[in-house]
Amino acid sequence: MTCSNCGAKMWIEEKVRDSPLSHPKFNLCCRSGQVVLPLLPDSPEFLQQKFNDAKFRENIRAYNSLLSFTSMGGKIDHSVLDGRGPYSFRISGANFHRIGSLLPEPGTNPKFAQLYIYDTEHETHNRMGVMRRTNGSTGIDTTTLEGLQSMLNVTNPYAQVFRSAGDIIRDNGAQDLRVKILSSRGGRQYTKPTTNEIAALLVGDGFESGANRDIVVQKLDGHLHRINETHPAYMPLQYPILFPYGTDGWRRSIEFTQATNANREGVSMREFYAFRLQFRDSEGKTLLQGGRLFQQFVVDCYAAIEQDRLNFVRCNQNILRSDLYSGLRDAVTAGDADASEVGTRFILPSSFTGGPRNMNQHYQDAMAVCRAMGFPDLLLTFTCNPSWSEIQQEVSRIPNQRTEDRPDILARVFRIKMKQLMRDIKKEKFFGKIIADIYVIEYQKRGLPHSHIILTLAAEDKLNSPEEIDEVICAEIPDEVNDPLAFETIMRCMIHGPCGDGNLSAPCMVNGKCSKHYPKKFSEQTTVDQNGFVIYRRRNYGKKYTVNGIEIDNRWVIPYNRDLIVKYNAHINLERCVHTKLIKYLYKYVHKGPDRATVVLENNVARTTGGGQCSYSMTDEVKQYLDCRYVSAIEACWRIFEFELQKQYPSVERLQYRLPGEQSVLFRDSGNIPEIINQPGIHDTMFTKWFQANIDHPSANHLTYEEFPRFGVWNKKDKEWKPRQQRMCVGRLNFAHPNSGERYYLRMMLTKIRGVKCYEDVRTVNSVVYPTSKAACIALGLLDDDNEWGAALTEASTWASGSQLRNLFCSMLMFSEVTNPLELWENHWVDLTDDLQNRVRRLTGDVNLSLRECDLKNLGLVEIENILNQNGRSLREFSPMPLPSSREAEIVSNRLIREELQYDSTFELQSFQSLHGGLNDDQLKVFNTIVEAYDSRRGGLFFVYGSGGTGKTYLWKSLIAKFRAENRIVLAVASSGIAALLLPGGRTAHSRFKIPLNPDEFSCCSINLRTELAKLIQEASLIIWDEAPMISRYAFEAVDRTFRDILKSTVHCSRSRLFGGKLFVLGGDFRQILPVVTKGSREQTVAASLPNSTIWDHCRVLHLTRNMRLTAQDIPDQTRQELRDFAEWIKLIGEGKIQGTSFSEGREPNWIQIPERFLIRNGERSLHMLIESTYPDFTNKYQDIGYLQECAILAPKHDDVDEINNIMLSMLPGEMRIYNSADKLCPTEHESNDQDMHPPELLHSLNFPGLPNHCLKLKVGTPIILLRNVNLSLGLCNGTRLIVVKMGNQVIEAKVVTGSRAGEIVHLHRAVLSPSSTHSPFTMKRRQFPIKLAFSMTINKSQGQTLKNVGLYLPNSCFCHGQLYVALSRVTSPRDLKILIVNKPAAPEVLAEYPIWAVDQEVGRPYPPSESKPKRFSTLGIKALLISTMGIKALLISTMGIKAQTVLNTRSRSALATVRRWHSGGVHSWAEFCSSL
Repeated sequence: MTCSNCGAKMWIEEKVRDSPLSHPKFNLCCRSGQVVLPLLPDSPEFLQQKFNDAKFRENIRAYNSLLSFTSMGGKIDHSVLDGRGPYSFRISGANFHRIGSLLPEPGTNPKFAQLYIYDTEHETHNRMGVMRRTNGSTGIDTTTLEGLQSMLNVTNPYAQVFRSAGDIIRDNGAQDLRVKILSSRGGRQYTKPTTNEIAALLVGDGFESGANRDIVVQKLDGHLHRINETHPAYMPLQYPILFPYGTDGWRRSIEFTQATNANREGVSMREFYAFRLQFRDSEGKTLLQGGRLFQQFVVDCYAAIEQDRLNFVRCNQNILRSDLYSGLRDAVTAGDADASEVGTRFILPSSFTGGPRNMNQHYQDAMAVCRAMGFPDLLLTFTCNPSWSEIQQEVSRIPNQRTEDRPDILARVFRIKMKQLMRDIKKEKFFGKIIADIYVIEYQKRGLPHSHIILTLAAEDKLNSPEEIDEVICAEIPDEVNDPLAFETIMRCMIHGPCGDGNLSAPCMVNGKCSKHYPKKFSEQTTVDQNGFVIYRRRNYGKKYTVNGIEIDNRWVIPYNRDLIVKYNAHINLERCVHTKLIKYLYKYVHKGPDRATVVLENNVARTTGGGQCSYSMTDEVKQYLDCRYVSAIEACWRIFEFELQKQYPSVERLQYRLPGEQSVLFRDSGNIPEIINQPGIHDTMFTKWFQANIDHPSANHLTYEEFPRFGVWNKKDKEWKPRQQRMCVGRLNFAHPNSGERYYLRMMLTKIRGVKCYEDVRTVNSVVYPTSKAACIALGLLDDDNEWGAALTEASTWASGSQLRNLFCSMLMFSEVTNPLELWENHWVDLTDDLQNRVRRLTGDVNLSLRECDLKNLGLVEIENILNQNGRSLREFSPMPLPSSREAEIVSNRLIREELQYDSTFELQSFQSLHGGLNDDQLKVFNTIVEAYDSRRGGLFFVYGSGGTGKTYLWKSLIAKFRAENRIVLAVASSGIAALLLPGGRTAHSRFKIPLNPDEFSCCSINLRTELAKLIQEASLIIWDEAPMISRYAFEAVDRTFRDILKSTVHCSRSRLFGGKLFVLGGDFRQILPVVTKGSREQTVAASLPNSTIWDHCRVLHLTRNMRLTAQDIPDQTRQELRDFAEWIKLIGEGKIQGTSFSEGREPNWIQIPERFLIRNGERSLHMLIESTYPDFTNKYQDIGYLQECAILAPKHDDVDEINNIMLSMLPGEMRIYNSADKLCPTEHESNDQDMHPPELLHSLNFPGLPNHCLKLKVGTPIILLRNVNLSLGLCNGTRLIVVKMGNQVIEAKVVTGSRAGEIVHLHRAVLSPSSTHSPFTMKRRQFPIKLAFSMTINKSQGQTLKNVGLYLPNSCFCHGQLYVALSRVTSPRDLKILIVNKPAAPEVLAEYPIWAVDQEVGRPYPPSESKPKRFSTLGIKALLISTMGIKALLISTMGIKAQTVLNTRSRSALATVRRWHSGGVHSWAEFCSSL
């Protein structure tokens, strides 16, 4: 049919639903006449002739590239072009167009628009040279190319503009020539614009202002400029062959021809291109004749449309709200509220079709339908057939075209067929009565669309027996004589492959085997195994047929339905699916979303030029969506035509519920509170109106709240439940956390009771009204001891995989005091192991393998034991949990050693070779020293001393790669979890070596001689311990004692040698924070440091002095000098050599002047200024992981950190969730009666360092930091930063921000925590998520992290050595550092109070005897210096001279003269000092 408005050729099935057949209206082409555009002109004669040339059509993309004025930035996916099928154009990542300068840079070749200007006498030669340098010139005919050039010189105004520019340059060499391509069209749409209408040549020094989207091309500027997708020249500049006359593309000012209900003034970009893609008799066919170039064009069109949508999303964050996507986490604010008022702002909303939240939303709805309507019965896959007669007929309208040349026709016909198929299935009841259906559109690798359809049959129509299955599904080849039509269709559409030995290159072949497990086995009859899998009847008749040179029989047939196959002449795979354990994965498969990349993106991992270390740069959601997505031509057409991607029946209603008086009230900041609380209907909610509906409609009293949407429909406008007139609906009751109190128990009761008319009815059981919902639940027997953990696993099982659930289960065992772990395991082992059988099938290649229940349980226990072992625990600790069988236990027993030996030696060797070449002189000296110590079997203890930026981590990686390449074991540990994440395979020292939390001079590690860990230590070749100065010397001494005991009888080791003779390498910077001694003096702090340990005299110190940041080749000299000066200033602070000032007599000079350029002056908005400078453009970038990765505000104390976190949380858009902790006392023998003396609110009010607060407030997008080592194997350690992605009631889903696992999704649950402080008034336990907000963090917590933007908030002075040094050294550039000092009125704002300790390479420590360099203590601004030998407990030295303020015995007095001699220069070495003492 022909559209009466625009003349487009349409199918009657595409008409608007309500329009009559006699006068149909069509929205697909012109929006029923509202979109009117000038028609495209006919092709120039030369081009029309070339369209008849097959060689030209094959190479049309190459010709267009040679003549294009702009370059295309998308990555073309060549994996689909293997010669085995029709041509398909497909891109990955973001797409954009760029244009360069008028002339090429000196020494470079011209390209794109420059070819119209530069050396035009040899223009053809230059263009062919471009082709030879890129893809080769095969297939390019110079005569054709010259003809196209000549044609464009006459017809194309852009070619004429650039030709004119070239003439001006050649004639007078205009140095200031610019070409401005105009974006304004004055309301007109040009099909054949003139040069004056589309561009202007500007000569001179002045700059003529124009529209922001004008394209200004300089004569020579060396840069590529991205063209805005909304510029009318965006497409004609890129496609001169498709638009030889320079016809305008879309622009924003195109108006509708008549009034419309749309919320916009003009034609959208999608409507514009949907109009252009139609066939009209009266319109030029140049665009539709483009063939392969047309495929590229439609992909480019859709990329531009989506980019424009994403730009709108990014630029309108202040007004953009989510459309109740929070329902996915079961926390919708209020069912009766408008989403635009209460939704959450974020970058990529759930309304964005194809986005991850959108797919998640449909998945959750599908699971709700499944729970309500029962498990699906049939899975049908319907694939487009390019040979359909409708397609062939339409393609034949233009000569010499093939089906792949018209992706628009393929998309339209498939949609028509899809609608017909669903009509046959549902209305015609092809399989019986359908009570639920879901379908999703996807695209094959080559671009053909296909649909996954899930059908749930009514009980009377279900396929229960093999005979019933055979009536519907067949897997045999029909008889070619009795049923020739079916035989021909099956042979053409339903034969797998063939693959196997005869076709090893088939796409399904993986490691020489078919991944789809064809050919199947013969079977005389259809059977259903105990797991619900159907083995279809495939009888062996002895008949063989040949397909593509390979013999096939019934074993190669894909299951089908005969009548559907014959009617639709297409691939329609039909499978029975009632296996309950596979339902979750089936729905995830159906709703897996658009085709996305499965490889690491190029821009996610970047290597620094100096050190070669991996730095992870996480992108925001918009960029991540664009970078990962593949788009084919047919998918582009599908989206341009706005066809639906998924559809389901019945719909889902999300149900809210509230306790009395707790309904949400929404109001503006300017609202009047009395008027708000007294407005009519303020107490009416979806939940309370359900009470009234039960009174008004007694016939619905037999329904629970979750079942009620089947009877009624909620009217948000009138706030009323009305009887449902048509189409059923499924209700979904949002979850509540078990510790949310009455709300949790209210929800539990709502799943059981019916016909409720008031809140009292909710609490009524057997005619007894209980005072609380909890009491009512107890009366019904709904509560048990481990209910919370079971509820958490049940909730997480709806979205988490088996592997994620096992990690969650292990985390519960370790941190949540599960009362009965065996019962928890027995209740949830099915969910915990639901992926293991498929894993074994893949590993063995046996698709028919079926594990017994006991085998599956045992395999699950092995996996759980593996996770526990990685965290230093075992199932043996959680009695009565069963242990893996003896056969599997043998594998588990050597797990630690096997983990350390499973590294790929080839990969490690390649890494080592790459890393070793980047070592500087200092690093190479240290590297060779350590390797020589190992090769000579000497072992020994080394300390690698280097400040931040000297490449310690790079050195560690080089050593680790060296030893692992030789299949040797390296134990890489660090003093903090953050530092451990930077080491390959790193662990914290405490978890690896079982170091006591508070070691003393008699402590040993908790490692028994015959344990797996002891055997691992015996096998280790090298131990690396980073950030060693942070740990008390007693920890090193405990490890030393333990190692000597473990290694006393091993080869090359002995009890008499340090660390038993193992090669031990420590590293760190003594300028940083020293071991924390609770309420300890400075003398006690230094006494606990490593240099005062008994092992230090045996330690050899190796130095790294070169700052790697200064050696980078790509930074300007001025920046390099700034970095050098900044590093020197930080070093002076760290070593205590900075000049200090005192403000009162007798006080020490603790005040340091801060350079003016770093300061934010104290004022009314100073704190907000600090936040804005550290987090620029926060409201638009708060969900950008890379942005959060680089920013942090540091402060000395927890109270200061909490102040900033609360301010920034209030700035974060979105709904806030509050998680309250469950606190209780842990009575001891001295406190047995204290439990009743302390009310709960007292426990809730207590805050301890390292413990989450009672009231934890979160929003989606909130950065958080872990306060405990949760799961080191997943990178979840104390100090790991994450961002909240989804907030459940028992589980929080978060994305890792820092470390080697950045970007991974993890799940957190509440844990039982106790304060580590020994000075708390009593012992208590807090059950809470082990996290804290991380907009700001303490300086101590930031140690080991590198940040781009750092704000330093100092309302209080730094209270310990190294704090200011650590804070300043976190930032990579001084330009990104801002400091806010809040001093008392007497102190200037440019001074910061800081305890200045003298550090000459080490804290108050002379060099060991192995070093020959004379040692001297710095005396400038020294506040404390500890000398722990010869009875000297403390000597305090000031700049005015040496004065003993504390003398603890008489031997200290006798040393004063020697100390004065040291100060005056009379004593130079430690040996001389000690001998004089």
